[in-house]
Amino acid sequence: YIHKQSDLNERTCVEPNTSLADGNPMPNSPDSMVNQFRLDEENEEEQQGAINKDIFVTVDNPESHISAIETFITYRVVTRTTCSEFDSSEYEVRRRYQDFLWLKSRLEENYPTLIIHPLPEKFVMKSMVERFNDDFIETRRKALHRFLNRIADHPILSCSHHFKVFLTEEELAPHRKLGPGFLSRMSETMRAMANSVRGLRSKLEEFAVMQEYVDDFSNKMCSVDKVTNRIIKEHREYMDELKQYGPTYFQWAESEELLAEPLKGVGSCVERCSKETEEQIQHLSEVLVPTLHEYVLCADTLKAVMRRRDNIQAEFEAKNEALASRTTDKEMVDDLADRVEQANNALRGDWSRWRTSMRADLKSAFISTAAKNVDYYEKVSLTYCPSSLYAVCLQTSRTLASWFFRAALLPHRC
Repeated sequence: YIHKQSDLNERTCVEPNTSLADGNPMPNSPDSMVNQFRLDEENEEEQQGAINKDIFVTVDNPESHISAIETFITYRVVTRTTCSEFDSSEYEVRRRYQDFLWLKSRLEENYPTLIIHPLPEKFVMKSMVERFNDDFIETRRKALHRFLNRIADHPILSCSHHFKVFLTEEELAPHRKLGPGFLSRMSETMRAMANSVRGLRSKLEEFAVMQEYVDDFSNKMCSVDKVTNRIIKEHREYMDELKQYGPTYFQWAESEELLAEPLKGVGSCVERCSKETEEQIQHLSEVLVPTLHEYVLCADTLKAVMRRRDNIQAEFEAKNEALASRTTDKEMVDDLADRVEQANNALRGDWSRWRTSMRADLKSAFISTAAKNVDYYEKVSLTYCPSSLYAVCLQTSRTLASWFFRAALLPHRC
């Protein structure tokens, strides 16, 4: 699976007249503004990433399983690989959501300061009425697909033994039993709580800056996510009104013979605008909202990674103080010092990689949304407006496009 931006040059647009009623030339479509952001260098990076990738994972074919005890969904996970560590070049297994949770928890235990892509929430979102309706299942399938491919693209996580087991073993039950027991997990949790309460004696400046960035990023993503969902809600209300409004003109035309043609024309315009609005809502729901919500969850993941790094340092500081009073073993302190250094180095490397990926994802989503907004307002303006008013409508679409372009550049300024 390789994430690619949609090709704007191939999409179908309504072609406006080449001149206005007053003879002035028609303003250029703001599509050219969109294309300015599609650099050849980005395409080269994507092609290079495809060449270096050797694990390809697909999540598809969801199936419902109903029993007297529980009801759940399983997904087919197909893996194709050229890695020498695998015994075969292709595998096919079925996994349920709990299996993905198991993989994520094992990875977090073994790589506490690596940034592991978030899973979709376990519980149903407020907008979902039924837990197992088609929309919910498809949304979750896409998220699980992204989760596995993020791991497959990672230079360290892709080599994990647990990841290989997840992709290749028919049954995970025997491997679940090999994990830490309940008492061990409780002990680790209590130790983490103690370190958190104790706090840090000193924190490196670079990680303090990271923490500030994460908090700011989280607030921004939550705000943009909420505003986007509010826009979709308002668009849906507008579309419902259009669907009720359009038929009125067709009914009116039946009783007004002299006005029949213009009334039908207005009704047709309303119908077309309703259709375009519905496509606009679908695009926002399928392209922008999932990306925004994904990075809302990513912000929570980053906060958890920062806490784990702080806990490792806090434990080292506590043991180092105990060594000064000769109540602990120096070898244990040295081991903890090495662990702190490894944790810091892992986070440093993954931080840069994560920010590059985040910027590419958000930029792609914002540019795609800008292009769709331009397309939407051009079609709506041509549906309602004569050519003499087209320039005014086009200016509106340009203003909206510029807002999304600034949003696309926002991650680079953070």
